This record gives sequence, structure tokens and C-alpha cells, in this order.
Amino acid sequence: MSSTDVAAASPEDAAAASSSGTEGNRARPADLAAYATGSLGMGVWVTVPGMLLLYFMTNSLGVSPFWAGLALLLPKILDAVVHPTFGTWSDRLARRHGHRRSMLRWGVLLAVAMGAMFAVPAGLTGGSAALWVAGWYVVGNLLFASFQVPYLTTPSDMEVGYHERTRVFMVRMVFLTVGLLAAGVVAPAMVKDGARSSYSMMAVCLGVVMVLSALVAIRGVRHLTETCGFRTPDDAGHRSTWSDVKVAWADRDFRLLVLSYLFTGTTTHLVLAAVPFYAEFVLGRSGLTAVLMGGFLAPALFASPVWMRVSRRIGKQRGLVLSQTMFIVGTAVLVVGERLGVAVTVAVVVLLGVAFAGLQLFAFSMVPDAVAAAERSGSSRAGSYTGVWTATEAVGTAIGPYVYSAVLAVGGFAAAVNGDSVPQTDGAVDAVLIGFTLVPAVLMTVAVLFQRLCRLDASAPLK
Repeated sequence: MSSTDVAAASPEDAAAASSSGTEGNRARPADLAAYATGSLGMGVWVTVPGMLLLYFMTNSLGVSPFWAGLALLLPKILDAVVHPTFGTWSDRLARRHGHRRSMLRWGVLLAVAMGAMFAVPAGLTGGSAALWVAGWYVVGNLLFASFQVPYLTTPSDMEVGYHERTRVFMVRMVFLTVGLLAAGVVAPAMVKDGARSSYSMMAVCLGVVMVLSALVAIRGVRHLTETCGFRTPDDAGHRSTWSDVKVAWADRDFRLLVLSYLFTGTTTHLVLAAVPFYAEFVLGRSGLTAVLMGGFLAPALFASPVWMRVSRRIGKQRGLVLSQTMFIVGTAVLVVGERLGVAVTVAVVVLLGVAFAGLQLFAFSMVPDAVAAAERSGSSRAGSYTGVWTATEAVGTAIGPYVYSAVLAVGGFAAAVNGDSVPQTDGAVDAVLIGFTLVPAVLMTVAVLFQRLCRLDASAPLK
């Protein structure tokens, strides 16, 4: 059934068609795997800058925490404009060509920005080094947006139902986890000496993975939309980006989902940025960074299918709130720091990883549900909704490390050059700990408050 047919049907018939009538359309495993392969490269881009750029600038480039945080924040603020714009463009291209793959191809160049961002010229330190990193971060974010927006819109384009959309994102989440895990473990291991050359080599090696995964994903997107159907967006020729944003923002349940994920994304990326600091300055063993990252990311490999079953039993809304609550408990427990011992600390981080898998799966799979609900009222703007969503994600990825850098700056954390050891005051170490534990717990609590007001599941039958 096309989006036009859905709009013309009665509310009851439209709800059934959107939520269960198309449930018989199931993506082939091979096509799902090809599509999800794109998340390997996305995982690299999300993890490596989020986890290492703040540490790279403050411990290898001699950038103060304040300026380092600003260099990460400002490029991401630009994304708040870029992503919705790309969403509108993506809808226009999809209307014109019957697919969104033309924008996806620009994302292949993301590896170039990745390499340049970490290949800081030898003569640059401090503020000039921060400008170099920030400049290439802007380029990388633009290329990433050109891939991410149409890529994540694919499940909304497919004519499938409530649970099949979750299945698509579950497979994607597994592949994303592999990318996050590989980058989260391999990248710190490759740059443990703190040398600039090591960071450059790391970026080049992971850039190759990003190129290959993007090429496979483009093929997977084509197969999925050919076999499962393609919902053509409304005519976007005369629509402005601002009008699309207003339509998406006027959707109450989507707005609440977006606000909740803004705080969720801020929290999770704060934690990612804080892991190297927590390992070195609280636990006293920088080598634990890879262990903690593995403990945080690996659980999604088995937790995502479990969360899928939870979704079928209680729905995505309740599953998301449950995941958020687990994250609050886990970060609050870590406030006692090294007194937990390494084994217990890793166990708690694994719990956070299980919660993280649920946060990603439920939140992302609810976006196409919001698009389907909008279609029942006669509006089909999948790219626009995704653009607003990915803009929110991008801002969250920036605010998280910036908030952590601000906590470090308040605590008096001292920057270093080329990985040299710099003594830190007790106040600085306390800032490292509080920023990794209490601050995330508070931010995620705000996310729960917004999410509990969302009623998106109420308009989507679970069968």
C-alpha cells in the first residue's frame, strides 16, 4: 500500500496497514546484512572522534580543556542546520529519482576527513592545532551527514510494519556495535604511546574500513528498497527546510522523542569521551581504556536480540525507559571510583553497555514509527524527520564531550603535549570522576522525564 493509499483510508484501516498490514514484507537476511554493513564505518566515525579527539587535543596537542571542548562543539552546532537541510534535499532527490543513493555516495569521502583530522602538522600546538582539528571536523561532519541522513531514512522508506522496522534496526545495531567495538578497542591500542604519528596511522587504517563499508551499504540500500517497496515522499520541490522542521517539530510525540534523545545522546557521548580519563586518572591504569570500551560496547552483540524480544513483549516506549533507568543506576554506582575494584567496575560498565544497546535500538526504531504515524495524517516527509533526528544526534555528540571538558576545566585539569605525564590536583581528579558518574546520571534522568510523556506506541498496535 502506498503512502497515498494510507492517507486516503480511514484512521482504523490506515493504522492497521501501517502497523501490521505490511508486516508480511520482510527483508532478506543478505540484504539486511549488506545494508547494516554501512554501520561499521558509521561506528568508526561516531566512536573515534567522540572518544579520542578531546584526549588527543589535551594530551598530545597541548590544547586546554576549554578550547578543546569548544573545537568539538562548534562544528557539531553547524550540524543542527546541515542535517535538516540534507533531510529536505534527500526527500527532493527521492521524489525525483525514486531513491536516495546519490547523497550516500558523497559519504565515501569521509575517510579523507578522518585521516586529515588526526594528521595535525608537526608545528601546530595549542590553539592553532585546535583550529586544524575543528576545520577538518566540519568537513567530516558534512560528509557524514550526506551519508547518515539517507541511510537512516531507509527503514522509513520501506513498506514494512512495526516489528519489522525494529528488526531492521536490530541488525543494524549489531553491525554498528562491531564498528563501535573494533574502533573503541583498536584505536586506543594504536595510539597508546600518545605520538602524533600513531594517531595518523590509526586514522588511515580505520579510514579504509569506512570506505569499504560505505560501498557495500549503498548496494544494500538499493536491494532493500527494491524488494520491500519504497514510499515516495511528498512533493518537496516547493518546501523549505524551515517548513519541514516546523512540521516535524509540531509532531508532539516525535518532539518528545527528539528531546529525550538529545539528553540520551549527550549522556552516552559524554561517557565515551570520559572513559580514557576515568581509566588513567581514577583507576590509575590507562591500559584499561580498551577494556572499559570493550565492556561498554560488546554487550550489544547479544543484548540487541534480547531487547528485540523485550520490544515484542512490552513495546519500544517501555523498553526505552527501562534502558534509560538502567543507565542512570550504572553511572551512579561508579561514583565510588577505584574502591569498586577493577572487576566490579568492568561489570558495571557491561551493565551500561546492555542499557546502551537498548537506548540505540528503541530510540532509532521509533523514528520510522513516527514517520508512519505522520503518514496516517497525510504527510510523508521521511527525510525531513530523519534530518531533524540526526541533527539532534549530532548536537548530542558534541554537547556530551563539551560538558565533560567544562567539568574538567572547572576542576583545574592540566593539559599535556605528546602524551607527557602532568600531575593533576585532587580537584582535577574529582572532576574526572564526577563528570563520568553523577553528571551522566542527572542528564539521563532528564531524558527519562521527556520519554515518559511520549505516547508514540499508543498509536501503533504491537502486532
